[in-house]
Amino acid sequence: MSKLIVLLKKDFTAELRSKDIVLTMLLFVLLVIVTFSFAFEPGSIEVGVLAPGMLWISFVFAGVLGLLRSFVNEQQNDCLLGLMLCPVDRGVVYLGKALGNIIFMLAVEAVTLPVFALLLNFDIWRFLPAIAVIFSLCTVGYAAVGTLFSAMAITMRSRELMLPLLQFPISVPLIIAAVKATGGILAGQTLAEVSGWLKLVGAFDVIFLTVSFLIFEYAIAE
Repeated sequence: MSKLIVLLKKDFTAELRSKDIVLTMLLFVLLVIVTFSFAFEPGSIEVGVLAPGMLWISFVFAGVLGLLRSFVNEQQNDCLLGLMLCPVDRGVVYLGKALGNIIFMLAVEAVTLPVFALLLNFDIWRFLPAIAVIFSLCTVGYAAVGTLFSAMAITMRSRELMLPLLQFPISVPLIIAAVKATGGILAGQTLAEVSGWLKLVGAFDVIFLTVSFLIFEYAIAE
């Protein structure tokens, strides 16, 4: 845990100085939501129906940008080589990067939801506790897969293209479950009524966190 905290602190210190990852994701998400706000009448029925898709389209594509930036920054001054030479299990390096990505993505989501509610005149506040549970679980799984594939794609020439090609097919079940669960909550259902989708998300999180932890050592090697 002490080594994990040191790695996480390193990422937070670097992000506080550059604000590269969070700003990249936040600007993209806000741009998408502002565009949607002009495409649909605020407060209309269509907004309530399409809100889950709008939110998750924004977060999925913004997440790709943020996940890639988390390893692009490590390439400067051979920082990635320094991480690989650290006297810790490389699975701990993976957990540090994944946890940092999860926190950064959750921070962007926390800022985005109020902006979405304001621009589209959508009452999201009464659903907030359930939405927070769904978004937290789904973000863990998405960042778990994305951190692994970011480490693999960073050494490729067309990394901006390769990361989505690697990540999206694996993340399809998670994205479908996220949209369905969010849509159910916004339609007035309870967490118990969307528990089937949440169980799928939970299984995805456990499986891919475990697999990614075990194979990260081989994924990060040149």
